[in-house]
Amino acid sequence: MISFTAYCQKTMVKGSVLDGFSYQPIEDVTATIKNTLLFQLTNNEGVFIINENLPLGEQTLLISKTGYLSKRLSIVINEGKTVDISGITLEKDTSQTTDLFTISLTDDELNDDFSGADNISGLLASSLDIFQRTAAFEFSASFFRIRGLDSNNSSVLINGIEMNKTFNGRPQWSNWGGINDVIRNQELSAGLTPSNYTFGGVLGSTNINIRPSEARPGSRLTYSSSNRSYTNRIMATNASGLLKNNWAYTISVGRRWGNEGYQDATNYSANSFFASVEKQFNTKHSLNLAAIYTPNRRGKSSPNTQEVYDLKDIKYNEYWGWQNGEKRNSRIKEVNEPIFILSHYWKVNSKTTLNTNIGYQFGKLSNSRLDYNGTDLVNNFPQGGGSNPSPTYYQKLPSYFERNFPDNLEHAYLALNEFQDIGQIDWNALYNANITNTANGGNAIYALYEDRVDDTQININSILNKALNEHITLNAGLNFKSLKSENFANALDLLGAKTYLDVDAYATTINEAQNDLQNPNKLVSEGDKFKYHYNISSKEIGGFVQAQFSYNKVDFYTALHTKSTNYQREGLYQNGGFPDNSLGNGEMLNFFGFGLKAGLTYKLSGKHVFDVNTGYITKAPTIQNTYTNSRENRNTVPNISEEQISSVDVSYIFRSPIAKAKLTGYYTNINNANEISFYFADGIGGDNAVFVQEILQGINKKHLGLEFGVEAQVTSTIKLKGVASAGQFTYNNNPNLYLSTEPDEDAENAGFINGFKDFGKAYLKNYRLASGPQQAFSAGFEYRDPNYWWFGASANFFNNIFIDVSPLTRTSNFNTDFDGNVFNDYNETIARELLKQEQFDDYMVVNLVGGKSWKINKYYIGLFASINNVLNEIYKTGGFEQGRNANYRELRDDKALDTPVFGSKYWYGRGTTYFLNLNVSF
Repeated sequence: MISFTAYCQKTMVKGSVLDGFSYQPIEDVTATIKNTLLFQLTNNEGVFIINENLPLGEQTLLISKTGYLSKRLSIVINEGKTVDISGITLEKDTSQTTDLFTISLTDDELNDDFSGADNISGLLASSLDIFQRTAAFEFSASFFRIRGLDSNNSSVLINGIEMNKTFNGRPQWSNWGGINDVIRNQELSAGLTPSNYTFGGVLGSTNINIRPSEARPGSRLTYSSSNRSYTNRIMATNASGLLKNNWAYTISVGRRWGNEGYQDATNYSANSFFASVEKQFNTKHSLNLAAIYTPNRRGKSSPNTQEVYDLKDIKYNEYWGWQNGEKRNSRIKEVNEPIFILSHYWKVNSKTTLNTNIGYQFGKLSNSRLDYNGTDLVNNFPQGGGSNPSPTYYQKLPSYFERNFPDNLEHAYLALNEFQDIGQIDWNALYNANITNTANGGNAIYALYEDRVDDTQININSILNKALNEHITLNAGLNFKSLKSENFANALDLLGAKTYLDVDAYATTINEAQNDLQNPNKLVSEGDKFKYHYNISSKEIGGFVQAQFSYNKVDFYTALHTKSTNYQREGLYQNGGFPDNSLGNGEMLNFFGFGLKAGLTYKLSGKHVFDVNTGYITKAPTIQNTYTNSRENRNTVPNISEEQISSVDVSYIFRSPIAKAKLTGYYTNINNANEISFYFADGIGGDNAVFVQEILQGINKKHLGLEFGVEAQVTSTIKLKGVASAGQFTYNNNPNLYLSTEPDEDAENAGFINGFKDFGKAYLKNYRLASGPQQAFSAGFEYRDPNYWWFGASANFFNNIFIDVSPLTRTSNFNTDFDGNVFNDYNETIARELLKQEQFDDYMVVNLVGGKSWKINKYYIGLFASINNVLNEIYKTGGFEQGRNANYRELRDDKALDTPVFGSKYWYGRGTTYFLNLNVSF
C-alpha cells in the first residue's frame, strides 16, 4: 500500500461589500460571475467566496442588491490563484420604487380608524421580500392583513423606543406622518425572526433609525398630488451627515392638505416638523436628541348599509352637511402628540455596544361627534332632547316606512326623494333649534363635542449587543414605560346656545341622570369637560435576552422575554348610574407576560435555504379590552387574564441570479383574547331594547395558511413578479358573552342584575374572522429602461372576504322568549339561514406604476406616478352585522324585507385613484 499527501492552492474569488455611505458591511449582496450560474451571497460581515468550477481568464463580476446601484468589475482568474476584492462599496439607488411606496402609503391608508391596513406598517421600505412589498403596496387598499393578524402583534420602534400605543397595542403612524425622508432607514424583522432591538411579536418588528450621523447627507424637496386622503403635499429635508466637528443634524418640514379626499367631505390638514442633532464625543460615545411633531386633523367617513350605497354611491359620507356654503364634517379626528427622544450610544469595545434611550410623549387625541340629547330641567327632572341628526338614521330611510307602513308607500317615496336630494346633516336646523330654545330660557339641544384622550408617557430602555465570538451574538434589553391617560368629553361648539345641561337624558331617576353626582345638574359652556372624566395609569417593566448563532451551513437563535404590566382607573366623576364604583381609584390590575422563541436556518446550498421559527407568547390584555365601560365605572372583563399566542412557520427559499422565490407555511393560535363592543340592541330577553356593552371573553382564534412570492429578472430590463396568500382565519372555540348596561328599569326588565347579564356561550366556532381578504393573489411585471425610466403593472385578485358577525345573535338569547322558553314560532332551518355568515364577492384590481429620474449637474430629479384600480372596480373591503336585531323574530322580520331596516354596514374600496410625486435631491 502506498499513501501520499498533495498540497495545492485552490482557485477562488472572494471579497467584501460595504455601504458607500456608512461603510458598514451589507448582507445578502449577490456576487455573480457573469454568463455563468456561479454566484454567492455575502454573509453578515459582507463577505463572499466563490470557489467551485470557476472559469479561467478575463471575467466580469457582477455585484448587486435590491435598493443599491449594481457594480460590474473586470477580473482575471488564474488557476490556483485567489482573486481578492475587499472593500467594494455600493451606493443607494434613489430611483428604487420601494423608496416611493413609503411616500404613498404611510400618509394615506395607515390612518384609518378600523385598523385594516396598519399591520403592514413596517413593510413599506425596509423589507426587500417580494411578498411583503406586495402586501404593502398592492394589497393595502383592500385592508389585507398579513396572516390575518392585527398590527398589535408587531412592534414599531424609533431609535429603539417602542411606539405601540398602550391603549390598543397598535402603532399610531400619524404620530410621525409626513416625515418620510427621515424614516427611510428601517430595519425589519419579519415574523418571529430575531431583532437586535426587541423581542417583537408574531408579526415581527421594525426599528426606525433617525440618527443624523447615519442619514444620507444632502437636501431633498418633494411635491405630491393625490385624490386619496389629501390632495397636496410638500416636504423639505436637509441632512448634514457627520461634520468635521463631529456634529450631525437632520431637519425636515412638511405639509399635507386637502378639502376632500376620495370620500365626500374628508378634509385633511397636517403639518410635520422633525429635528435631530447628534454629537459624537469620541469613538466610543455619541448623544442624539430628536423631536417629532406632526399635528394632523382629518374628516372621517362612515360605513353604510347597502340601502344607503344604492341610493347614493360609494363616496357617500353621512357625517357632513352644508354650512355657509361649505361642507362641514361632524366627525373630525385630531392627533397632536409631540415626541422627544434622547439616545446615548456607547461603543464599549469592538464587539460590544450599549444603546440607552429616553422617550417622552405627550399631547392629545380626539374624535368629535354630535350630541342630540340636550335637555332642560322641568320640575327638577331633565326633559327635552332632539331628533337624531344623522341623515341615515333608520327612521329617515325608505326601508323604515316600507316595513311600518306597507299599505301607504307614499311615505317611503317621500323619504327616498328627500334622502337622494339632500341626505346630509342639516346644520342650519341644529342652530335654529338651539337658538329658539335658548330664547325661551333653555339650554342647547344639540352640541358638537369631542371624546378626548390626553396622554403623558415616559419610556426608558437600554439595549446591549455583544459579539461573543465570530459565530455568536448576544442581544439583551431592559424597558420601563409609564403612562398617564386622561379621558374626558370636551364641549367644542354649542351651535348657537350658551349652556348644555350635563345629564343622561335616558335615565329614569334624577340621581341616575347625573354624570357627576358631586356636581349635579351642571351647566356646561364651550371648552368645558362633561359627560365623563377619568384617568388610566399604566406601568410596564420588561426585558429580553437573545442569542444568535451563525455558521456556514446553519444559523439559529433563541430568545426569552418577560413583561410585568399594571393598570389602574381613577374616576374623577361619580356617575349616577354607578355611584359606588365610578369615583376614585379602582383595583390595581396586574399581569405578567413572557415569551419564548427559537428558529433555525439551514443553508443546503447558495440556492436552497430552509427556515423554521416557533414561539410562545403571553401578554397582558390592552386597556381597550380590559375595562367594560371605563367612561362610567371601573368594572373589568370577568375572569380577565393574559392572552396566549403560539406560532410556527416553515419556509423554503430559492435564490439564483435570475429568480428568487419563497414559500412559507404558518400556523398561529391565539387563546384567551377579549373584545368589547358598544351598541343598541332590540330583543334582549324577549322584546326589550337596551344600550349595551358586549363583552366577549376567552376567545380562541386560529390562523393558518401559505405565503408564496417569486420574482424573476428574465432580461436585463424586465422583471416578472408573482405573489399568493392563501389563509383560513377562524374562531376556534365558543367564547363567553356578557352584556353590561346601566342598572335601570329597562335593564331589569331584560333580566340584568345590577346592570350585568351572563349569556353563556356564543357559538362562534368555525365562523371566519373579519380580517380582510383571506386569499390574495398578485401577478405583475416591471420594465426598467437603461435610460432611467421604468413602468410596472399588476393584477391583484381577492376572495374569501367575510363580514364581522354579531356574537349576541349566536347565543341562547337568539331563540329565547321573555319567559326563558324557545320562541313558539322558532324554525331551525330559517334560523340557520339567518345566521349564515355573509361572504363578499371576489374582485380584481389592476394597478399601474411608473417613474423617471434625471441627473442634472449635482441635482437628482425623480418623478413617480401610480394609478390604483385602473378599471374602477367596485368592491366591499369589510363590514359588520348590526347588533340591533338581537333575536330570531327581530332578525327574521327585518331580513324578510327587500331592504332590511337594520342591514349590515359595509366599507367599500376606493374607485380609481392616483398618486403623483416629484422630488429634487442635491
